[in-house]
Amino acid sequence: MKPLLLYVEDDVNLSFVTKDNLELAQFQVVHCTNGLDAWRCFERQPFDLCILDVMLPQSDGFTLARQIRQIDAEIPMLFLSARADKDDRLQGLRLGADDYMTKPFSIEELILKINVFLRRRKPPVSAGSCQTIGLYQFNFQNLTLEKDGQLQTLTHREAEVLHYLMKRPNTLIRRDEILKTIWGDDDYFMGRSLDVFISRLRKRLGHDPSIRIENLHGIGFRFLF
Repeated sequence: MKPLLLYVEDDVNLSFVTKDNLELAQFQVVHCTNGLDAWRCFERQPFDLCILDVMLPQSDGFTLARQIRQIDAEIPMLFLSARADKDDRLQGLRLGADDYMTKPFSIEELILKINVFLRRRKPPVSAGSCQTIGLYQFNFQNLTLEKDGQLQTLTHREAEVLHYLMKRPNTLIRRDEILKTIWGDDDYFMGRSLDVFISRLRKRLGHDPSIRIENLHGIGFRFLF
């Protein structure tokens, strides 16, 4: 399956050329022209990597990066920007970007860096790692969830949360336990992230009514299957 990239750039000519070259390099590309549409896309589906401009209409790239990092602290992210100021570069890196490239940039260098970031993130493939969840087959190592030949690719964080819930079926698991184990913290923003991932998992597992993730408000979750 081709890696799925979120590409956010409001320059029509530049985005056309860049998207075309990325697709020739065997990537799937979802292109958005403003930060608000990009955020809505990110909420709807999992991506493998994000490429962000800084100067965007409706919501700038730095704001978008903060929103993305609240949901996924590990997805590779890089900025492509005409703003070459040192402070802008540092701000982008502090927000968790893997790199900050200034325009004009080399498309060959961009593709090389994307491949490097994706290789770093991809977990090793392990034989015999499938687990059964109701009507689904879950492969934690490959980040896949399969039912009736239909394959879903999970984000790394989605797979971690599901894997942790599966280790304690039919048992109340406290929110702070999940947060500290997976995120290493239990502050407000990480708590919001956990709720988002639980919601995503409910949708992914929604075709088997025997599977439920119960929410005990303010306490934790119970995974029933």
